[in-house]
Amino acid sequence: MDSEGAINNNNNNNKVPRWTPSPTRSPPQKSSDEDREAVALATFPFSDHQEPTLSTEMEAVVLARKEDHHHHHDYINNDYADPDDDDQLGAEEDGGVTVTWKDLCVTVGGGQLTILEGLTGYAEPGEVLAIMGPSGCGKSTLLDALAGRLSSTAQQRGDILINGRKERLAYGTSAYVTQDDTLMTTLTVKEAVYYSAQLQLPDSMSIAEKKKRAEMVIKEMGLQDSVNTRIGGWAVKGLSGGQKRRVSICIEVLRKPKLLFMDEPTSGLDSAASYHVMSRILKLARNDGITVVASVHQPSSEVFELFRNLCLLSSGRTVYFGPIASAEQFFTSNGFPCPTLRNPSDHYLRTINKDFDQEDIEQGRGGSVTTEEAINILVSSYKSSAIRQETEQHVNRLCQQKKGRSLGKKGGQANFFTQCTVLTRRSFVNMYRDLGYYWLRLAIYIALCLCVGTIFYDVGFSFGSIQARGAMLMFVAAFLTFMAIGGFPSFVEDMKIFGRERLNGHYGVGAFVVGNTLSSIPYLFLISLIPGAIAYYLVGLQKSIEHFTFFALLLFVTMMLVESLMMMVASIVPDFLMGIITGAGIQGVMMLNGGFFRLPNDLPNPFWRYPMYYIAFHKYANQGFYKNEFEGLTFPNPQQGANSSISGDEILKSVWQVETGYSKWVDIAILFGMVVVYRLMFFGIVKLVEKIKPILKKRVGSSKQTSPIVDI
Repeated sequence: MDSEGAINNNNNNNKVPRWTPSPTRSPPQKSSDEDREAVALATFPFSDHQEPTLSTEMEAVVLARKEDHHHHHDYINNDYADPDDDDQLGAEEDGGVTVTWKDLCVTVGGGQLTILEGLTGYAEPGEVLAIMGPSGCGKSTLLDALAGRLSSTAQQRGDILINGRKERLAYGTSAYVTQDDTLMTTLTVKEAVYYSAQLQLPDSMSIAEKKKRAEMVIKEMGLQDSVNTRIGGWAVKGLSGGQKRRVSICIEVLRKPKLLFMDEPTSGLDSAASYHVMSRILKLARNDGITVVASVHQPSSEVFELFRNLCLLSSGRTVYFGPIASAEQFFTSNGFPCPTLRNPSDHYLRTINKDFDQEDIEQGRGGSVTTEEAINILVSSYKSSAIRQETEQHVNRLCQQKKGRSLGKKGGQANFFTQCTVLTRRSFVNMYRDLGYYWLRLAIYIALCLCVGTIFYDVGFSFGSIQARGAMLMFVAAFLTFMAIGGFPSFVEDMKIFGRERLNGHYGVGAFVVGNTLSSIPYLFLISLIPGAIAYYLVGLQKSIEHFTFFALLLFVTMMLVESLMMMVASIVPDFLMGIITGAGIQGVMMLNGGFFRLPNDLPNPFWRYPMYYIAFHKYANQGFYKNEFEGLTFPNPQQGANSSISGDEILKSVWQVETGYSKWVDIAILFGMVVVYRLMFFGIVKLVEKIKPILKKRVGSSKQTSPIVDI
């Protein structure tokens, strides 16, 4: 009996209670959504939860929605507005951006797995659309679809219109606060926001105005006490997760974009901070006519009351889309009333979350059903409801108007020179503070060069020193440059930050390439000069300043070339572990046929001699080092007799098979040219991906128009 009772009790816990006799809710009457929000603003955080006014008929609520909509735009809170701003554009000035989607479906796996199924909805200027649902219901996928950021493996069907036009969002036309905070961990809050302000805000604004905007946004997000705290990462403790989330929001609202997507902006925040952040976002949306689409996870009752429209998803299907004021009546009319003292958003999520169902349970005598059945009831009811019809009619009206201006293409608002300057300065600071970027490599290089210097110490000018000099120079050209892959994790982090900022239109690809190149030059020169000098003079190579200068300069250019190669690899292989393996493999192949392990004339044709020998940078690095060291020297040659000798030029030709028809400066010029080529290839790869990815997604999507949709 105890066992049976336990089972029954467990089954009861998996049931969702439907309509049962209970005390009726008696909420205070409100005149409009604005009154309800005003009460919450005035009394938070000590206010009691106050429920919205509910009409007895769903149709009446739907019809009243249009009238309330006009009042909604009339409310403007000027606490967030900057009276000195000349670039503020209200909703009434240019109409803002309206986003509509109809019969939106997203599938993966060749159309065999459905993520989103038949969604229809809209988002209008001056409002915040809340997307809610259990984990894995498709909230982030819907945001990605609306923002045009679906992965190439996903197939999209249906219409997404921007201002009544079917157009793809160009770079810089919208902002997206992603679920993961991709920030430069070595910067402080003030630096991160201010650098971003310099990149995003137009050159027509003075430096003082940009600083003022950055400080205002930091204050609005409640970060004024952490302005000098570094963001921090895995190596150094810095901001909390919630503070990082607010920094991400600060960066994206600086420019006041006309379209703002936010993926769980309140994650990691306590209820007070969540309310504070979302109320500021709401004010910003109303003041500047911004269209905000945000996925929210378990909002408090105060935060929930700030939203106007709600999109409730479960397993990729629409459970409800419409005014938040009507959501409770919708659930009540279908037999799932919200208990008197429960947060409505918690009740909705609890009703449609089927992650913890153990088994299907038949409806009991008490009128309980399984969560799966509850979801099906709500989905079916919504499809046939008047509010669904009103939503579709409103979407059709918005699509037919087409009176909004096209967003067009909009890059970073600062000019190219400003972008390059700011990115160079920011990257230089990041490299200086990140110990793993160059400082650790400098320490390792010094240790390695001390080992090289002591092993080949005072090598002299004997016949045996010929091989010793060649081996030492090959090690410097090959293995010291090989260590550049140690900075690959930092390269990948830079690429992640670049990817986020590029998608949001902060700056262009060219500015990033120039900034990264210029900022790395001092550090590469430092790690070439100090370890190179240690090895050079301990071994006892040619002691003239001219020879050492060429040695250090050639090592510097080779280091720069390898970093350019690693940046190109990082743009193709974003995972740092795979990138290290790929970069090591490429360098290993180049090292193998660089002319030391197998002499050039002995390399097999046609592949290894032509073209690989001439593609590998080790050929020119080795030849430059050998020419710099052996030209002008004479060594005894006991193989030809006691008093015979061999010149350095003969050694270059016969021992190392070096091409002596051109100067050593030509070798260094070729290497520098390869640096330029690799950087241009990196630029080309990034631009090519930008151009090809939308085309591939369009072709893949069109080829899957007839794919079956399988519910999940």
